[in-house]
Amino acid sequence: MRHAEDVTFGGSGLDRAAELRGQDEVLQAARRDPGSECLLLWRGFLLMAGESALARLPMDHPVLQGRDKTPIFLGREDHGMTFAQDISEWSPPDAPMDAGPGRPQQAPLPRHPEVEDALHFGDLRGVMGRLNRRDAELAATARALYSWHSTHEFCSRCGRASRMAMAGWQRSCDSCGGQHFPRTDPVVIMLITHGNDVLLGRSPGWPDNMWSLLAGFVEPGETLEAAVRREVMEEARVPVGRVDYLSSQPWAFPNSLMFGCIGEATGREIEIDPVELEGARWVSREDMVDVLAGNHPDIRPLRQGAIAEFLIRNWVADTLA
Repeated sequence: MRHAEDVTFGGSGLDRAAELRGQDEVLQAARRDPGSECLLLWRGFLLMAGESALARLPMDHPVLQGRDKTPIFLGREDHGMTFAQDISEWSPPDAPMDAGPGRPQQAPLPRHPEVEDALHFGDLRGVMGRLNRRDAELAATARALYSWHSTHEFCSRCGRASRMAMAGWQRSCDSCGGQHFPRTDPVVIMLITHGNDVLLGRSPGWPDNMWSLLAGFVEPGETLEAAVRREVMEEARVPVGRVDYLSSQPWAFPNSLMFGCIGEATGREIEIDPVELEGARWVSREDMVDVLAGNHPDIRPLRQGAIAEFLIRNWVADTLA
């Protein structure tokens, strides 16, 4: 695909400096270095400076002091080392009951008393299309890593508590010696075309007029191509012939890697699985122009920054090949 790595969360050239993850003394010195910076997360939300940039705190910032957990090492940048710290244990009295990644975006988020008023926690889904490439990669990496740690605190081999190791890129079990590494779930998201039309679907519970490309998890022992054909058949009973890979996107909601594919449908009849989909429809290229511009009468614009919008926009512009 001509613009494969232009997708949001695509590679920014970050030097992850994996060779330093096991060098505790080097990283300890880096955490004291005035050139090092730290991202701050709270229950999946990232601290923002304005509406389009991550806040980068100095390592001696008050909110980072006295924490039980060591910050995760994200990589090496021109200014120095970059880390991330999670403060989800902070439980302010004014926090909304449903605070977390699924929180409705309009619900207010609390401000930490040790963080400047000019900074605020933001929902990565809402700002991802406005972040620069480096901030987007750092945000996706930090959010995915902390999400994995929050659900893997116990060893899957013996059930005992495990501990963070290798600067946040591993969990080790002192009871049985088990070593566990961050999990990424493969997901196919597919641009299924038939002539001049593309197949869209909507899941139960989605907001009114929200439609997107079909997607689903890759199963064990399955190729990406087979997963595309199976998912489309299961959800919409549409047969698919040729399948090609287009682009990928790290998707930290919570820990997936989206494989964008294009598939040629060999039939147009749709029969949805009501458990998976509330509806499915063919939409012409011309109508998708209106969708992208926000002018379609019953399909809202696709989420900016999501790979679905990226694939459709390139399909409409004929820049896939």
